[in-house]
Amino acid sequence: MINTTLILNDFELEQGGRLPELKLAYTTYGKINTDQSNIIWVFHALTANSKVLEWWPGLFGDECLYSPDEYFIICANILGSPYGSSRPEDLNFPKITIRDTVNAQLALAESLKITKIHTLIGGSCGGSQLLEFAYSYQGQVNQMITIASAPKESPWLIAVHQAQRMALEADPNFGVKSSNTKGLMAARAIGMVTYRTPLSLMQTQKETEEKFDHFKAASYMQYQGEKFAKRFDAMCYHSLTKCLDTHDLGRGRGGYQSALGEIEIPTLVIAIKSDLLIPAFTQSEMASLLPHGVYTEIDSLYGHDGFLLEVKKITKEITLFYQANAKDGTILASY
Repeated sequence: MINTTLILNDFELEQGGRLPELKLAYTTYGKINTDQSNIIWVFHALTANSKVLEWWPGLFGDECLYSPDEYFIICANILGSPYGSSRPEDLNFPKITIRDTVNAQLALAESLKITKIHTLIGGSCGGSQLLEFAYSYQGQVNQMITIASAPKESPWLIAVHQAQRMALEADPNFGVKSSNTKGLMAARAIGMVTYRTPLSLMQTQKETEEKFDHFKAASYMQYQGEKFAKRFDAMCYHSLTKCLDTHDLGRGRGGYQSALGEIEIPTLVIAIKSDLLIPAFTQSEMASLLPHGVYTEIDSLYGHDGFLLEVKKITKEITLFYQANAKDGTILASY
């Protein structure tokens, strides 16, 4: 594993203004083949980091589908994150869009002279970045895989993010670095309710005795909030949710339907049937709009978080997709 930071000077932002010095932290595993045929570019979810072998185990790692012994794996940390890239230190940090963070990643690909990519892969917010990258990248991409992702942020998602920001802003310490713990805990709890499903909480937090307080589900939310507050930052969370609200592949491109139609890359779209955050029907539509899109669904108790937890099912679907696209070099509509 190699951790590195790319420095970009005078970086222009989509909404206006510039970052005098942009830092893009990224991590790589393995070695690039001489013909660049083994590059896997990973786009991480909203609160993850560039160390993909740590947060996507079972899919990435030794003896997994994506092993560093076979592939060169690269993942860049999204702008605004507390894990190494340029981030807010106060409330004066500029407004960042998904397109901004992808433009930085495109600059990274150029700096590394990467002209051929085996697979682009990302789940949730990672899929948002992936689509932007695929649309603008000038090199060759053999295939891409989106999981629990959409081409445009929905009103439902924006409403969830606003509820989280209201929780952050209600904390009297909001805007002071590393001191917005209670607001951050509340914002994370709001998110957790949408990441999972009613059935999953009914099964995992079920009460076995009668009580008036101290319910398992309440303790679980408290625990998740406390755990998150120890590793993340409130201003970063505020900035990142604002960033994700901007996600619209079709902005300035005639709408996302038109933009998807221009991406000529064989694509596997994996939806999770129980996903409350990004419903399966939105991903089915996306697959139908991609010229070489293939759609599949997986069952999961865990809802949106299934993209991280259902690695065996995801591995199976990806393997089948690769096998289908390898037949006679033909792009298949199904498998």
